[in-house]
Amino acid sequence: MRRPFALLAAALLTGALAVPASAADGDEKFTIKDPRITESSGLAASRQHPGIYWTHNDSDDGAYLYAVDSATGETVATITMSGVGSPRDVEAVSIGPDNQIYVGDIGDNLGGTWPYVWIYRLPEPKNLRDQTIRATQYVVKYSDGARDAESLVVHPKTGRVYIVDKNEKGGHLYEGPARLSPSGSNTFRPVAAVPDLEATDATLSPDGEHLVVRSYFGAIAYDWNGGKIKRKERLGVPFLGQGESVTYTADGKKLMYGAEGADSPVEPQDAPGGGGSDSPSGSGSSAASDGGGDGLSGHLKTGAIAAGVAVVALFGLRRMRRRG
Repeated sequence: MRRPFALLAAALLTGALAVPASAADGDEKFTIKDPRITESSGLAASRQHPGIYWTHNDSDDGAYLYAVDSATGETVATITMSGVGSPRDVEAVSIGPDNQIYVGDIGDNLGGTWPYVWIYRLPEPKNLRDQTIRATQYVVKYSDGARDAESLVVHPKTGRVYIVDKNEKGGHLYEGPARLSPSGSNTFRPVAAVPDLEATDATLSPDGEHLVVRSYFGAIAYDWNGGKIKRKERLGVPFLGQGESVTYTADGKKLMYGAEGADSPVEPQDAPGGGGSDSPSGSGSSAASDGGGDGLSGHLKTGAIAAGVAVVALFGLRRMRRRG
């Protein structure tokens, strides 16, 4: 009888057994270790590569996407987007139907002065290796004038793209055309208010039934309701520094929160209601609405708000100094 170790070795050598590092569920805390990633501003859980998260830098980096293995924190693939020119302020990434990656070059640190911004779309590669992939570039305008935004989501069933603008007093959910056009411009129109927070990222549950919008130090969960969003509850978020990103895990059971900075942490929290993508009610909240009040849910970690007050001025100054 061959020993178990010999059997395992033989299987690996013949390719009969593959044990990728990315086989983890992807719902545990990890640290992004790549020294090139110092301003991780968006996060999206891969649907076809378990445990892999796509991220990107904010600005001054180029047309790059990074596939980070949550099991190790290491980058396992760097994607160079061709056909998109020079990105200005990449702020968000989302996975749409058919494993299409959407990248939001939608930031405007000049206070909403650019007449247009861009969205890039490219297929998620089946093989995780360094490669160049041609992306489709879409010109985006807003029906009510230019604005800064850091949050982009793609509905996982319809493929429609939505943006949440960034405003200290609260912004709006903007709906794009049913299908983006690579020729001409695509006008996004406000369809719902997103009050009470300065949005730095957003994510839709894998079943498309629930939306979470985050700010530096908090988040709000909504029922999607066909795009006519209904507020369910305010969520607490882990204090990680300059909170810039959030994504549902691929199974919809957890939210993964990220931040900017070198060796930036990504930390999970239970998704509202704890439902997965195979649940009839989806992965959003089943809790009662907070009625629009300011009470925080039990998820809020002690001291997060106090810490936030101490650093928010520093973050504001840092963003003012950042190039558009």
